[in-house]
Amino acid sequence: MSLWDLFHRAGGWVDQRPRLHAIIDHVLRPIERITKIPIFGCHMCGQCVLHSTGLVCPMTCPKNLRNGPCGGVRSDEMCEVYPDMRCVWVRAVRRSQRLIWPQEIHDLRLPVDWSLQNTSSWLNYLTGRDQVESGCQPEPRSALRVIEEPKHG
Repeated sequence: MSLWDLFHRAGGWVDQRPRLHAIIDHVLRPIERITKIPIFGCHMCGQCVLHSTGLVCPMTCPKNLRNGPCGGVRSDEMCEVYPDMRCVWVRAVRRSQRLIWPQEIHDLRLPVDWSLQNTSSWLNYLTGRDQVESGCQPEPRSALRVIEEPKHG
């Protein structure tokens, strides 16, 4: 059994114990707040995707877009809602190119499960709670596959 399997098995074990889950969340949440909010502008959505968005929190987008910019990005790269703010996705794409995993900017991120807001995303990841069952098709996992696949019909 791999370390990864043990990690997820432990998460399942914690998830089956609501009181333990609450205690761990109570400990981890303040740590996330004091680190992620000032550094990344985190909005504590409970489903952190910083690793795939160039370490830019997509929840700072006034439209809460998690998979790329809206059609209203101005030609000067500023946000259409807040013209004095650079588009979150312009920043995310640029910053992702400086990371060692730049291809993850193309990952398709799940819709936000608002019931997880203000909970520990670390614990939600461990327990699998951050994987929303939304009815959305889980494949493809990359936007590049959608663009590059030939159209039929």
